[in-house]
Amino acid sequence: MNVRKTTLGLAAGAALLFSFKSATDSERYFEIAKNLDIFATLFKEVNTYYVDDVAPSKVMKTGIDAMLKSLDPYTNYIPEDDIEDFRTMTTGQYGGIGAVVVKRSGKTIVQTAYEGFPAQKAGLLPGDEILSINGISMDKKTNSDISKLLKGQANSTVKLMVTRYGQDAPVEINITRDKIQVDNVPYYGMLTSDIGYFQLSGFTVDASREVRTAVAKLKEQGAKKIVFDLRDNPGGLLNEAVNISNLFVDKGLDIVSTKGKVTEWNKTYKALDVPLDTQIPLAIITSNRSASASEIVTGVMQDYDRAVVVGERTFGKGLVQATRPLSYNSQLKVTTAKYYIPSGRCIQEIDYTHRADDGTLGKVPDSLRTAFKTHAGRVVYDGGGVAPDVDVKDPEVAAITRVLIQKNYLFDYATRYRAEHQSIPPSREFQLSDAEYQKFVQWLQGKDINYSTPAEKALTSLITQTKDEKHYDDVKAELEGIRKKVTVNKANDLTRFKPEIRELLEQEIVSRYYFQRGGIEATFDDDPNILAAIQVLNDQPRYNSLLKPGGKSASAMKGSGVPSNKQ
Repeated sequence: MNVRKTTLGLAAGAALLFSFKSATDSERYFEIAKNLDIFATLFKEVNTYYVDDVAPSKVMKTGIDAMLKSLDPYTNYIPEDDIEDFRTMTTGQYGGIGAVVVKRSGKTIVQTAYEGFPAQKAGLLPGDEILSINGISMDKKTNSDISKLLKGQANSTVKLMVTRYGQDAPVEINITRDKIQVDNVPYYGMLTSDIGYFQLSGFTVDASREVRTAVAKLKEQGAKKIVFDLRDNPGGLLNEAVNISNLFVDKGLDIVSTKGKVTEWNKTYKALDVPLDTQIPLAIITSNRSASASEIVTGVMQDYDRAVVVGERTFGKGLVQATRPLSYNSQLKVTTAKYYIPSGRCIQEIDYTHRADDGTLGKVPDSLRTAFKTHAGRVVYDGGGVAPDVDVKDPEVAAITRVLIQKNYLFDYATRYRAEHQSIPPSREFQLSDAEYQKFVQWLQGKDINYSTPAEKALTSLITQTKDEKHYDDVKAELEGIRKKVTVNKANDLTRFKPEIRELLEQEIVSRYYFQRGGIEATFDDDPNILAAIQVLNDQPRYNSLLKPGGKSASAMKGSGVPSNKQ
């Protein structure tokens, strides 16, 4: 009898739940239909009665973009016209010339010509100004316009008219377009006799194959340890992150799990293949712009105590996107889930679900972060990216250096230098002499390098405040004396920050002769992250200690009041 009552009670409860759910669904569907009807009616009225002509597609896209922006930055509408660019982002492939061209001060400048691609083979050089493409003047063209003109079917020809430093008349350069595959691994090579290095810049198709090849080649060259550089890597394809992780951890291990509203899409991705190497010591370098798939790889390596993480805390993007087809060949890229790395943590930092009344977003506070444990028992935390085991802060760039970069003076001088010097020593050996640096300083004379130092900004604020408080006349002489000293100091900044400026100028010059590979190699001698990674790998006891409980990760947030309740 009791069993029967219980059964009847459960049945009644289920019926009530079903009824409630049906009612809730009906109300939701009605709300959707009502608002779609309002939107369609509004759109019709605006197009009919607005005082000026309205471009329907433009207005609609503005509305769609604003709606999706209220969700998160990764949910985007992709109209048919932009599908090709989206495909390029996910595959790394396009038909073109293999160069980066930018609009700068009204001029169309070649920023980079990639080694081995059509533009470089045809003789196009960084610093060249493009006057026309296939007879079309560049005067009023945007970066988007220029990109569309340069891209095209493989084996088609594009004609450029360019001016070049040191040449009086424009030259015509004909380039045969090709299928361009942007490398995910733009560089691999040896840092020392036994430490290999490779850089991963993206996670498009075949990223894992490129990493496998790079590591195998480095081991052939004698690498006994590896530096894996993921700085500024924005992420990409989830399956490539899984496959790259699989190269360094045992088959069968969990790599990442995704969980979202559509439960049948939830999935745990495992290491399905035999790994390449589970023993070689690894140091992974990250920055605060390492995001998404790069955080998955970093987090997996940390959670399995497989690598020491060097650098900065990563960006904190723990969201997964999928593309959904829409009508008229358009698509929706929509956030469908959060991902969880092997320790069980989600490293998403910004809470897009709960906005303040003014629409602003907040980060997960330290007090709400939960502690998890790596395979070896090190304590790690969710809600804020992947914290490094070895913190390395890049030195702050001086104000004068930022001006030289922003105004492209380093770039322009490298263009001049390349035209005046047929060759230079190998990238790792090249150095500007003091006399050559002084030529650069002389070249800057008469150019606009005005900027405000932090001291000047503070002094200006102080003067304003004293004037507001009617005390300026009392301290005018002292403040003017400080201003003169600050100005004199500023005039000496090209000398004071000479090592920093010269290093960046050398990198720019080297890239003109040895392309992207040379530019990367030119950083090796003074990159604090690379030097820290080498130091860790060369100190085996420290390396081992960092991967055990009590290392940097275990105490990274000690004293923050974060609860530890996950094993």
